[in-house]
Amino acid sequence: MTYEQIIKQLHDKAKPEKVAFKAKKFGIISNNALGIYHKDLKVMAKEIGRDNDLAVRLFDSGIYEARLLCSKIFSPKDVTETLMEKWVKTFENWEICDSFCMGLFAKNDLAVTKIYEWTQRESEFEKRAGFTVMAAYCMADKHADNEVFTSFFPIIEREVNDDRIYVKKAVNWALRNIGKRNRDLNKTAIETAHQLLKMESKSAKWIAKDALRELEKENVRMSDYPRAVYRPK
Repeated sequence: MTYEQIIKQLHDKAKPEKVAFKAKKFGIISNNALGIYHKDLKVMAKEIGRDNDLAVRLFDSGIYEARLLCSKIFSPKDVTETLMEKWVKTFENWEICDSFCMGLFAKNDLAVTKIYEWTQRESEFEKRAGFTVMAAYCMADKHADNEVFTSFFPIIEREVNDDRIYVKKAVNWALRNIGKRNRDLNKTAIETAHQLLKMESKSAKWIAKDALRELEKENVRMSDYPRAVYRPK
């Protein structure tokens, strides 16, 4: 499928009323959007297949849905730091932020580096990107040692006072996902959440309480990455 064919198909699928609906229902405020649901873009991406050059052209079109397509057809291992920095600065809502972070950035060799960098950014969606990559990295790298993830707890503690909705939700998401990676990290995540409860910050308390509701369940759904490295009970 050529670039021209994809752009035409996007315009053919356009439903302007969905732009307003997504903004009202899901808080997805986007510029130059056509009004195409994410599930429909996933179907298109499957038909197109991996194509890095085409993905870059689609992103540079400036069309919101074309940028979402870019995140689905670019090969994660091929994303350069230059592209990561270019793209992260354009994120305008949680949908496109999460699509790039989960589909591309968390699967790239620079994931941990960008977690450390982006979680310190001031921009709401650049900071969210750091924590979204953190949350997704818990599942993307099945072999990383626990030490990688324990290094994220001080970052979480540092940023829990940011009460911007899309930041604090991502911080919470990261804490929960670390706590579901394996039994050892579950214990440390729970201990961290209880420390957060002692803070005066409303966002810190919300993050902690919401995380504990899931992490302290007897039947919490947990992975066991990396395998066979747990301390004995």
